[in-house]
Amino acid sequence: MNRYYLPAGEWKDDALELTSDEAKHCARVMRAREGDEIEIFDGAGTSAVCKIETVSRDLVHCQILSQKSHPRVEHPITLCQAIPKGGNMELIVQKSVELGVSAIQPLITAHTIARPESMEKKREKWQRIALEACKQCGQNYLPEVSEPLQFNQWIDASPTFGTSLIAALDEKAVHLKTQFTSTPVEGNISLLVGPEGDFSPEEYQSAYDAGFQPISFGSIVMRVETATLYGLSIIQHELSAP
Repeated sequence: MNRYYLPAGEWKDDALELTSDEAKHCARVMRAREGDEIEIFDGAGTSAVCKIETVSRDLVHCQILSQKSHPRVEHPITLCQAIPKGGNMELIVQKSVELGVSAIQPLITAHTIARPESMEKKREKWQRIALEACKQCGQNYLPEVSEPLQFNQWIDASPTFGTSLIAALDEKAVHLKTQFTSTPVEGNISLLVGPEGDFSPEEYQSAYDAGFQPISFGSIVMRVETATLYGLSIIQHELSAP
């Protein structure tokens, strides 16, 4: 069933209306017709199966057939990601949403190659990619892609609650499986992943001082996007284990 997004503030009791880009996508790209059933979600945990009553280029009017509220996960995951080169951040955003992250914090580190003046436009694009990924994978909570921050600015304000992990090329790092076995998961999970060239020694120390535990993904040195998706996959596997 095709899924469409409608912010919570625009929901009504028995009928919903898609407008703007969502209406155009429904009517012109997906070629929806009167009588078709679609799913609409608000990005805040509510979804509804709806029947299309009228379709036009800029407005799709739907009747709600059934509505459901989805609980939040017990251990929300925040991906704290140093922005990699090229378009790899787009891939990371897309796949991390499919892997169930609840929030994404882009970071500018000592080894990040980024133009500060282009960050807001990129953030808007990453947020659109996150929305499209939610539509595709069925996630009903839309992760927020936060404003990119300088690493030092972010780490100084970073809370120390929950489980904080940093992917580390450090002899002190323990395997992710060992970390989950030895230390029970508490509250939110933050996964911090560096850029090409890794974190600087000063950044590592700041992360350790803030309570981040160094974890290893094994002996193979992975590309940034591979490391991020590998780490998220293992975390979700461990969280879903009976």
